[in-house]
Amino acid sequence: MTLALHGGTPVRATPWPAWPPPLDDAQRKLVTAVLDSGLWGATQGGSAVADLTAAFARRSGTGYGVAVGNATLGLFAALRGLGVEAGDEVIVPAYTFVASATSVLLAGAVPVIADVDPGDLHLAAGAVEAAITGRTAAIMPVHLAGSPADMDALNAVAARHDLKVVEDAAQAHGATYRGRPVGGLGDAGVYSFQASKAMTAGEGGLVVCREEADYEAIWSVCNLGRKLGGQWYGHPSVGWNLRLTEIQAALLLPWLDRLEAEVARREAFAAEVERGLAAIPGRPVSVVPQPPGTTRDSRHLLMLRVGVPFDREFFLAAMAAEGVPLDGGYPPLGAMSALTEAGARAEPCPATEAASREVVWMRQSMLMDDPAGAADLVAALAKVLPS
Repeated sequence: MTLALHGGTPVRATPWPAWPPPLDDAQRKLVTAVLDSGLWGATQGGSAVADLTAAFARRSGTGYGVAVGNATLGLFAALRGLGVEAGDEVIVPAYTFVASATSVLLAGAVPVIADVDPGDLHLAAGAVEAAITGRTAAIMPVHLAGSPADMDALNAVAARHDLKVVEDAAQAHGATYRGRPVGGLGDAGVYSFQASKAMTAGEGGLVVCREEADYEAIWSVCNLGRKLGGQWYGHPSVGWNLRLTEIQAALLLPWLDRLEAEVARREAFAAEVERGLAAIPGRPVSVVPQPPGTTRDSRHLLMLRVGVPFDREFFLAAMAAEGVPLDGGYPPLGAMSALTEAGARAEPCPATEAASREVVWMRQSMLMDDPAGAADLVAALAKVLPS
């Protein structure tokens, strides 16, 4: 069978769903109301930001939330609010988006890049334990691709060493671990509303936390060092303006009503992929497994491990030509010279290096297709990979 890359007929000619999806009626109504009100900023007296933070706090099983301009700023604010200081070390996974490390640098701290579990690709508790020094102040698990990290194991390490835990839940809206929502399993959790995420306002983020004192400190970091309930021009500590706007909150708040249905749609697609991959002779591709304790995977990405030798660049080009474009995934953080030159410390990360060679992704927008569309992925893989 001739590959589409070599002039053959592509497996799929139908476009994949676009992201973000069209605005629904509730979004249009609330955005219009906010625009008409003129109360666009977070400090002008509107209610959309307050309603959004309260809703996220409830859904995360926490008491408090602070909406911010993006999740990188949210991670920075959470670290600063929890007491991470210049020179402290924060352990982050090696297989993650660069912002997990740059947010630590923004806080004046040192990212320590530790390896992931070779199976599920989430931060490994053993690697964290090995990376701890007298300067370690916090751990930053990432709920990668929409599945929850093994938080019991990581929280146990943190408890033994008196470390703070900041969950990077940027990709995991709606995910649960042992029946509990992610974001509320550590000292603070941070969600993203960037354009590719499961809920988006183009940009944006939100921090949730359980303790009132932590909330007040994080709120102050995001509000120019003001004291909650204090004077407008009183700035007892150093802070920044990191706030989300009312317009962005108006796009996001109604989305919560359809989030569960969208997660279920992606899960249905992923289940069809797994069934289809099992039928390929030799099973050359498998879905990266969920970490222990996963009770709801929000499926921001579908990570696929290619288990046969393959030319990565050719494979990605050939899959795209078949109408099934895949993403090459993350390079190891420790291999990024910009991070190490800025002071990051990279631990040995063989599992991450293997993942960067073997793992590819199917993006969230594709997972929103009808589950029958999974057959196109399976057919393209069977066509492109060496038999």
